[in-house]
Amino acid sequence: MLLSAAKIRQKIESDLADRIPAALTPMPQMPRSIAAIGIHCLDELLDGGVPLGAITEVVGPECSGRTSFALSILAGMTQASKVCAWIDVSDGLDPESAAAAGVELSRLLWVRCGVSDASDIVPSSQPAFVLPDKYFVPPPIKKGLHGGGFGSHPRNETRGLSGAVSELLRSETAVSRHTELDSAQVKVTFEQTPSISVSQRRKVHLSGKRWSGIEQALRVADLLLQGGGFTAIVLDMCSIAPEDVLRIPLATWFRYRAAGERTQTSILLLTQHPCAKSSAELLLRLEPGGVHHEGSTVLNGIEHRLEVSRRRFTQTRTKVAPLCKPPQSATSANWCTRTSWAGPR
Repeated sequence: MLLSAAKIRQKIESDLADRIPAALTPMPQMPRSIAAIGIHCLDELLDGGVPLGAITEVVGPECSGRTSFALSILAGMTQASKVCAWIDVSDGLDPESAAAAGVELSRLLWVRCGVSDASDIVPSSQPAFVLPDKYFVPPPIKKGLHGGGFGSHPRNETRGLSGAVSELLRSETAVSRHTELDSAQVKVTFEQTPSISVSQRRKVHLSGKRWSGIEQALRVADLLLQGGGFTAIVLDMCSIAPEDVLRIPLATWFRYRAAGERTQTSILLLTQHPCAKSSAELLLRLEPGGVHHEGSTVLNGIEHRLEVSRRRFTQTRTKVAPLCKPPQSATSANWCTRTSWAGPR
């Protein structure tokens, strides 16, 4: 007697119930908590905001609104008495701009990567830098081009150029004569040179100050995620070159995703190029737009464009399957960052 597929499935699950509960039944999808961005059009596009306990990757070029996007999220969280962290790899965060955006700095942990000496941090009671008095005295007028410019006539700069070029060529000829080698010596020298593997070349390329800052930021992110207590952690790598960010192992982002799910921490990754791959639940691309004037000649803000490139899970609002194809939802929206003199945001 042949058993039906349903009975076979039920028998397998009953036999493996002690070791693997619901072996052939997919686990029910739990809806994630949402953190509002604070921008109405973006909250409507993303069904409420960015997910908590997941990695949200914000990608875009310079002046595309990545920092303003992250500050808007932190403003809502810190005003709700929640603690956040900003891991600044390139040391480019401006606390005054963050406070103007509504972020409560008393609830924000700012980690400045790459600051090796404590003397770089100047107390607020002392001025950061005082110029000597000699820089405030205007320089005397020098006679030159057009009666009051600096320097002589451009025709006088070409004097002696021919002699300098001839001496330079003569020195290169002398060096080339002293460095001539026969083919046998060149062959022996090439064979005795040790070969460098690809991994060693990567270590040599990354053994600079930029990679030391990235490595420090990754260690700090590990400590904050393992410790818990942060609602959102921003990993700011906006000014880091894409070729350096892409060399971060994918296991790092997978570990961050698992730690974020356990501690319910929202991880905002600000980069120029996507690097978290499948570990990121939401991938947003920002593009710079035009200047916003509002009918006047005064600069009031900058327009930006946000596009949802990838979303792993969508929030299902109903369990009823429609008979016809549902309408396609929007995947992009335009928003504007306003200046401080343009009034409320």
